[in-house]
Amino acid sequence: MKSSASLCSLIEMAKANALEPHAYLREVFVRLLQVKTLVEMEQLLLWRAAAVSAGTI
Repeated sequence: MKSSASLCSLIEMAKANALEPHAYLREVFVRLLQVKTLVEMEQLLLWRAAAVSAGTI
């Protein structure tokens, strides 16, 4: 139950940040396999992705 609630929350937050949820989650899952540092992990956070998508970073 918690995992489905977390996934629903991620989807809704992606939508709220003007991201396409499926594309965002796919990118995160692919990039998670390549993460080697905390900085790389932080770049996958939703608000970082939204800022990059908006061109503010």
